[in-house]
Amino acid sequence: MCGRYELHAHPAAIALAFGLDVVPSLAPRYNIAPMQDVPVVRVNAAGARELAMVRWGLVPRWAKDASIGAKMINARGETLKEKPAFRTAYRRHRCLVPADGFYEWQLGPDGKSKRPMRIAMADGATFAFAGLAERWLAPDGEPLDTCTIVTTEANGLIRALHERMPVIVPPAGYARWLDPATEDPADLVASYAAQAMRFHPVSTRVNTVRNDDASLIEPLPVPAEAPPAEPGLALEPPSPPKKPRQSALF
Repeated sequence: MCGRYELHAHPAAIALAFGLDVVPSLAPRYNIAPMQDVPVVRVNAAGARELAMVRWGLVPRWAKDASIGAKMINARGETLKEKPAFRTAYRRHRCLVPADGFYEWQLGPDGKSKRPMRIAMADGATFAFAGLAERWLAPDGEPLDTCTIVTTEANGLIRALHERMPVIVPPAGYARWLDPATEDPADLVASYAAQAMRFHPVSTRVNTVRNDDASLIEPLPVPAEAPPAEPGLALEPPSPPKKPRQSALF
């Protein structure tokens, strides 16, 4: 699943990575939570890619009120074509959710406590979750744009933390995922290569949504009792995250 993530790459780098014509105005964020406004990349009516701010927690068009979005932050990839809440968005309104990393909580040795882990690309690159978007109209006619993040079975690395993980779309698949003419890009709804990813422990300060600063992603020592991943995918303390070069916003 995916319930918290981060995005702090320079806006110009985001524009380059996702083929945007306009550099977005984005502040670095290290603790993005459900029901907040988040940036997504989508195709507009002119067929160009654009970055838009939408609320995380999909509200289907047929919903009676927007509160249902709190239960729709994730969509199981295996049932996208079947679930009424997601099937229309899957056919027509797919989007990409840029991220630099996400968090998962590992059960501690006492069987009760949970330790937050930061999961990211091994090379530190910005990547994209597979997302679905919808526009809901309130009774007064006011539109609300929302999104959800698609999930799938965890790969061999993430399985040490959780049985599921967000679907990560490889750059080569961006165009097909965004193209509404591609009705069923089912091959992209898959676990990302474990060898390309790493995770490390971070501060429990990430548990509190109001904490949102670069210290949240700093690696802590790897617990001696940490469960191993599948053979060849041992948890490794990564190099310290790159400091975001965000001296100015565009």
